[in-house]
Amino acid sequence: MRMSKLVGRRIKEDPRDAQIISHKYIIRGGYARMVSAGIYSLLPLGSRICSKIETIIRDEMNSIEGQEVLMPVVLPRELWEESGRYKSVGEELLRFKDRNEKDMLLGMTHEEAVVHLIRSEVNSYKQLPIMVYQIQTKYRDEARPRAGLIRVREFTMKDAYSFHETQECLEAYYERAHKAYENIFRRIGMKNVVSIKSDSGMMGGKVSHEFMALSEAGEDTIFMSPCGNYKANKDIAVAAWKFTKETPKELEKVHTPSKETIEEVATFLGLKPENTGKAVFYIDCNENLIFAMIRGDFEVNETKLKNYLKSPSLRYANDDEIRRCGAVPGYASPLSLTNRSKLRIVVDRSVAESSNLVVGANEKDYHFKNFNLERDLTGTEITEIATVRAGDPCPLTGAPLEEKRGIEVGNIFQLGTKYSESMNCNYLDKNGKSHPMVMGCYGIGVGRSMASVIELSHDDYGPIWPMSIAPYQIHICALNIKEEAVKSTAEKLYANLQSKGIEVIFDDRGEKAGFMFNDADLIGVPFRVIISPKTLETNSVEFGIRGVKEKQMIPIEDLVTRFQSMISEELKKYQ
Repeated sequence: MRMSKLVGRRIKEDPRDAQIISHKYIIRGGYARMVSAGIYSLLPLGSRICSKIETIIRDEMNSIEGQEVLMPVVLPRELWEESGRYKSVGEELLRFKDRNEKDMLLGMTHEEAVVHLIRSEVNSYKQLPIMVYQIQTKYRDEARPRAGLIRVREFTMKDAYSFHETQECLEAYYERAHKAYENIFRRIGMKNVVSIKSDSGMMGGKVSHEFMALSEAGEDTIFMSPCGNYKANKDIAVAAWKFTKETPKELEKVHTPSKETIEEVATFLGLKPENTGKAVFYIDCNENLIFAMIRGDFEVNETKLKNYLKSPSLRYANDDEIRRCGAVPGYASPLSLTNRSKLRIVVDRSVAESSNLVVGANEKDYHFKNFNLERDLTGTEITEIATVRAGDPCPLTGAPLEEKRGIEVGNIFQLGTKYSESMNCNYLDKNGKSHPMVMGCYGIGVGRSMASVIELSHDDYGPIWPMSIAPYQIHICALNIKEEAVKSTAEKLYANLQSKGIEVIFDDRGEKAGFMFNDADLIGVPFRVIISPKTLETNSVEFGIRGVKEKQMIPIEDLVTRFQSMISEELKKYQ
């Protein structure tokens, strides 16, 4: 490809709304352009990289007996009603009517579609297990798309679905898929990717893992033990907390004028936040009032609470909703409630296993000292709803947990029979008896993977692409191309490299060296060749590797052969 013909210009300044490196370089380097918030067009450079990522994904999916299919983006309401997700999924599912007033939607995930497909094609245990996958456009109506290609509304995703006779068969295949994912991220050159236990969320199932690219640009919080044996998403992470029980003291009402927050009350009474109890009120998906009680030095983990309540959504209760049960905002506790029947009380074990806590008195400017759950309140539900913090003890080793940030680049789920049961996707066993198929699903975001590689592999000048997914393998920079010797040497090398199947981009524009090199850095091709009158004085070219300062002179006569060998050796790292 000649730079003079390449569609997509380089931009000198960072985009105003870009907060992370990948967003800046994707726009500045001419990889993609925003059409609307969270919706992008890929330019040739971005398209080439994504195509190479897709090729690697296909290779690994085929290696575990995957069969490629293609399902529609537009789906009828009826399919999602069969699974029960049409109403349970919120506004991120884009619903619309077609010209015949039929309710339709844009697929954000394809469990319903694949079940519809498989139940018509597979009906016997002899056909199982199977896995089908697609690389398809998805649409998720994100409320706040951000960070370039990291969080978008329209995106390309590889989603795969496996079908099995038994849970044991699924678990065995799940391990194979996990290994294939490790191979994919290694082969596309993504550094520092870890597999962590995660919450299944709207997907369902009991076991799931996320593949996280460790990066400060990540939206997800991960907790890891120093040795790496324990890794979990913030949503499900646990710690080996130990709480101290003391001899209960007499419950005492104390005056706390205008002291509403945990910090204000603790300071006023000369205590620490861990000596207090916190009240947090929510409204669940059925409009029930939920009173979550937790020790004052902890925060409620809403994912844990939602999972415990089996409520797909929670929102904070407003002051009027809190008052309906007799609680006083700012001074609330489960004591002295006038309408306890109007709410559900869920207590974290940090409260249940601690003693003599300060809690609200449900009276303005007053709190109770020495609250003890087992003595002062009965009929509550006790579970763990606390959010892990950096430094909390690891549940496996006891060592302080480390907090890291990560970008979710892939996920895998053991779905079980959540969809097959509700949608009648069954198989007949050897005795002719019908059973629901046991399912797994496996997703990877293609554009997000490209952006994540940039986050993990860049310098101050642009991306540093791995050879396996780089838009081109060699970048020829011809300085002073108007000089015949430079022009003829560059043209000949360009033609010879192409004839050997080497992917090469040729800067034939005649720009000044600084401008040319800045563009080359933003394009990030692994190998760079500089041809100039000075290099031709020794019948050589200057050769450099992207991201490496040292350069070397290579004689022209054996250039193509050497490049073939070097590219081959570099590609072996990603096989």
